[in-house]
Amino acid sequence: MNRRTLIALAVAGALVLGGCSESTQPQKNTAQSSGQNLDTMEKTTLTVGMELAYPPFEGKDSSGNPAGVSVDFMRDFGKSIGKEIRIENIAFDGLIPALVTGKVDMVMSSMTVTDARRETVDFSKPYANAMLALLTKKDDALKSVDDLNAEGRTIAAKIGSTGHLFAQKHLTKAKVRALADESACVMEVASGKADAFIYDQLTIYRNWQRNPDTTNALFIAFQDVEPWGVAVRKGDTKLREALDKFIADYRADGGFERLTEKHLAKEKAAFEKLGFKWFFDVQ
Repeated sequence: MNRRTLIALAVAGALVLGGCSESTQPQKNTAQSSGQNLDTMEKTTLTVGMELAYPPFEGKDSSGNPAGVSVDFMRDFGKSIGKEIRIENIAFDGLIPALVTGKVDMVMSSMTVTDARRETVDFSKPYANAMLALLTKKDDALKSVDDLNAEGRTIAAKIGSTGHLFAQKHLTKAKVRALADESACVMEVASGKADAFIYDQLTIYRNWQRNPDTTNALFIAFQDVEPWGVAVRKGDTKLREALDKFIADYRADGGFERLTEKHLAKEKAAFEKLGFKWFFDVQ
């Protein structure tokens, strides 16, 4: 096993522990420990890590090329700073290890900014806000998330997601079935193998609409708003500041409205009807 693999495994292990315990100590990234002076902005091409399994944010077009909200955002960012953007498709739980070890320069993959993740990476200013919701079995009489915290209940959650962490921390009486991707979690509920899938409101809404005969949705807020940000390596100040400036300028220039119109028009209309604050309405 080579040194790169050992580092990646060590970082992955630290992240798992960090998600389970608030007492975990901050981890130094590879560049910091070797005394390197980070300046990613000197590169001509920036590599962005995404899990291309979460359309319309991160997905693929009919030809298998990266496509979606995050892809368009990053390409616009690249144009604004005169850099080429390359997308690297990586499983979600491998994204931060890939960033820390230098495989990618940024991570934009609908990633929630959390204290545990901040121990390992830095984040841009939030570009979106999300809240958790529940996809439930069609005939289930769930009234709140607390109804899931009982023996005999099974909850599907995507590995490493904030829904997964919420279930582990707050729904300890239930069985939490951690799965690798969103579609598997939805199938668990649609087939009756799980009582609920816990994930963000937009994803729950979209999957409810795709499976109206077998699922229902519970949108009652049960936790604070979760900000999404772009992750960079610790100490990569120039890149983080460039992202912060771009996010502010992009918002002022109507960039997020253009992304919404292209990728999320129906969802925004539904959110307005339901009285939900829109994803990109970040103050």
